[in-house]
Amino acid sequence: MNISKNDKPALLLIDIQQGFEDINYWGGERNNPNAESNTEKLLRFWRANNLPVFHIKHCSTNPNSPLTRGKPGNNFYDFNTPLEEEPVIEKEVNSAFIGTDLQEQLESKDINTLVIVGLTTDHCVSTTTRMAGNFGFKTYLVEDAVATFNKVGANGTVYSAQLIHDTAIASLKDEFATILSTKAVLKSLTENL
Repeated sequence: MNISKNDKPALLLIDIQQGFEDINYWGGERNNPNAESNTEKLLRFWRANNLPVFHIKHCSTNPNSPLTRGKPGNNFYDFNTPLEEEPVIEKEVNSAFIGTDLQEQLESKDINTLVIVGLTTDHCVSTTTRMAGNFGFKTYLVEDAVATFNKVGANGTVYSAQLIHDTAIASLKDEFATILSTKAVLKSLTENL
């Protein structure tokens, strides 16, 4: 696996929004507390090397959600506030490709390589990653720059955030995306600039 600047890899930052700070709303436990700091490292690298960055923002239609438009939780974190030249794709469902022009924007810029980070591993990250792979994009998912929350199964069993994260990653591995760490992505790009 080698990602190079010649690939024009786009960094997709999915739903890195303040509303995910409400851990009780989302499940009571979250894995990977370093996801945002790893994402920040990647974002700094992309910006320093003039690589394309796309911000995906979830605008929930559920009025109780912290991610609803107009609520403070809909805002991005300070570290990933979009720069003027960085597109913001607003979505209302769990894929950045549905109901948006993301695919058209990527194709118009001849981008065929995507590096995906964000929240949450098993929902919007997974769905966007699956669709990216199905659309033919060369897709990389950064496993330590994504995170999720506990989930309750149909029988009432509580599944840990780490288990949900790990099984989501395992389901995406090789079929929809190449799974990498932040360190591996930065190493490959640094060696192939």
